[in-house]
Amino acid sequence: MTQRAAGRDEQAVAGFRERFASVLAEAGVPAMPSRVFAALLVTDSGRLTAADLGTLLSASPAAISGAVRYLEQVGLIRREREPGTRRDVYHAGDDWYEMTFRRDQVMARWAGAARDGIAVLGGETRAGRRMADSLDFFEFLLAELDGLRERWQARKAGGQAAAGGGRRPA
Repeated sequence: MTQRAAGRDEQAVAGFRERFASVLAEAGVPAMPSRVFAALLVTDSGRLTAADLGTLLSASPAAISGAVRYLEQVGLIRREREPGTRRDVYHAGDDWYEMTFRRDQVMARWAGAARDGIAVLGGETRAGRRMADSLDFFEFLLAELDGLRERWQARKAGGQAAAGGGRRPA
């Protein structure tokens, strides 16, 4: 099942895993997908089977199935076939955060929908102006994503993204 690192306090890891999942849930990620994603992140291999996840999280196969389906759909994990078996392994890659940068297609659709909304609502109405403000925001994010990706990759390549290299908690 999970790899156990020498000297690691498994109870402390389990506590952290649940706290991290709670932070994700507070940010809007459903509870069980939060727990599954956190479990994958804190496992050294970053890879677990559905059975492993069920055992680790004391969750039903149906709960795990729904959680991994959600996480796959939003691009946080990927499914791989375990070589030589019929078992699927779920993997949170070391670059899972890259999915944040792949939101450009979604935001482009949002921008298109906002343009349609402005046309339907009328640009001079309160609702139309609110929609225009939304469009401006989506277009701003789209313009900034490439630069953010480049700065992140440069930071990571320079070793600045290593443990604790980012913002410090307040």
